[in-house]
Amino acid sequence: MVALHQSGVGICRTAPIWFTKYIQANGTLAPDKDEVAMESLAVNVIDVTEQNFQQVLLEESTRRLVLVDFWAEWCSHCKVLTPLLEKLAEEYNGQILLAKVNADEQQAITAQFGIRSLPTVAIMKDGQPIDGFAGAEPESAIRERLNAHLPAPWEAAVKDAMALMAEGRPDEALSLLREAYVLSNEEFAIGLLMAECYLDLKRANEAATILDAATMEQQLEPKYKELFARLELMQEAADTPAILELQQKLEQDPDNLELKTELAVQFSQAERVEESLQSIFEVLQKDKNFQDGGARKTMLDILNSLPKGDPLAVKYQRKLFTILH
Repeated sequence: MVALHQSGVGICRTAPIWFTKYIQANGTLAPDKDEVAMESLAVNVIDVTEQNFQQVLLEESTRRLVLVDFWAEWCSHCKVLTPLLEKLAEEYNGQILLAKVNADEQQAITAQFGIRSLPTVAIMKDGQPIDGFAGAEPESAIRERLNAHLPAPWEAAVKDAMALMAEGRPDEALSLLREAYVLSNEEFAIGLLMAECYLDLKRANEAATILDAATMEQQLEPKYKELFARLELMQEAADTPAILELQQKLEQDPDNLELKTELAVQFSQAERVEESLQSIFEVLQKDKNFQDGGARKTMLDILNSLPKGDPLAVKYQRKLFTILH
């Protein structure tokens, strides 16, 4: 039997013996119209009966959290709590299912849960009771309970991004990962995924920015070591003879705009995008009409090669707008 405590501390986390006993006593029943409705509609609230409770409390709890709300018409606190739970079920939009059990009408189910007072709420996951409380709780406390058992809001985006990476679409994955990185307060694991995308796109500087921010402890992770090794190899290979020659010439003649423009083109061909943009931007800072507008066209071509909404593109688009207007 599941022990639900008046203190609201929680539910015992043992295997659901009540479920086994109930099935042994009552057998497995065929789906009724409520079960069919659950399969065909994305419902967030449902009334539990002896006919559908196997699907609702066991099967559905493998897909999402199930809040089992034991209530009765005569219970004054229930009339406050149940509408609040209904509102949360709709707000969480598919992440949770509110399963309402009328304790007077469904006495067998109520007895199997060992309910001692109303209202009582059990939280089910994978067929197991994992949390719960007896009595009315404020909305903030209920939200805290739910959030503790729900996936983080950015996890779906990360999952989609990883699928895109597996399909060889790192540019599309990046847009999802950037948003998740911000929402997660720069979670290191998401940062590593971003660094991997940047390396796949041959954007070594941006990968280096993420990897350089790792703590000593984070640098011990195998994935970090793998990406850092890739970065070092890419940086070594990126110094082509043409780039090295132009850099040496610019050391002797740092104000030569022709050399800087040529270096920007070489950087771009080596897929060193940020260095390419910075080099051509420095040319336009000196002469926005250099090469009869050719330098400006070079910068626009590099910007247009980046995905829409890319932070690097946005950064240099703003810089270009500033000097042109």
